[in-house]
Amino acid sequence: MTPQLQSQADAQLTSGWPPVCHIAYTRDTWVTLADRPNEYAAAEAKLLCQASPDTWVAWVPDHGETLLHKSHFYV
Repeated sequence: MTPQLQSQADAQLTSGWPPVCHIAYTRDTWVTLADRPNEYAAAEAKLLCQASPDTWVAWVPDHGETLLHKSHFYV
């Protein structure tokens, strides 16, 4: 299959998919940070509690407690 035909086939397969991924985060989940809060902080954080629909209070080793937006981490 040519690359153009493959991309058209992929577009047809994914056309019914929702445009965003909805991941359900839970308390005590370790997440990988997109950017560390400081140069000495760990690259992962433990989610403590949800502060709003898009933010979590988290603990980052060698940094402490911080507020993270969902865009700051991924599982």
